[in-house]
Amino acid sequence: MTGVYDIVATTIDGRQQSLGDYAGKIILVVNVASRCGFTPQYAGLEALYRRFAEKGLVVLGFPCNQFGAQEPASEAEIAKFCSANYDVSFPMFAKIEVNGENAHPLYRLLKHAAPGILGSEAIKWNFTKFLIDREGRVVKRFAPNDTPQTIAADIETLLG
Repeated sequence: MTGVYDIVATTIDGRQQSLGDYAGKIILVVNVASRCGFTPQYAGLEALYRRFAEKGLVVLGFPCNQFGAQEPASEAEIAKFCSANYDVSFPMFAKIEVNGENAHPLYRLLKHAAPGILGSEAIKWNFTKFLIDREGRVVKRFAPNDTPQTIAADIETLLG
């Protein structure tokens, strides 16, 4: 079975990025959107990244337009929005699908490894978060309303 580190994703500026480059780090994967009620979580995600990056955390943002068409922008527009409004410095990726037959391989793996309520694998909304340990194991799934501040303790535990 494919592991997290075997997956390649396209960055927001069009480069191919192996997630294997993040081996040994704690990874927080988030499906994001610019026109969502949870969009202000970008600020909290950036705060987590800045607080814990030197200890080994990386936040990976994956824009998705599957929920209420809340991410209709192009990659260039998304990057500009994130920079201008939230000073995002964590890695951002090209828009993907997280559900359905065109779901990105990363999300297929994440959903299977950490199902949601009642075992449902489907992503319910923007800003669903997955925490991955230093060995590439998916350890926890967080709902969109779980703020970055509320998951900081879980991150700290994995960072040691």
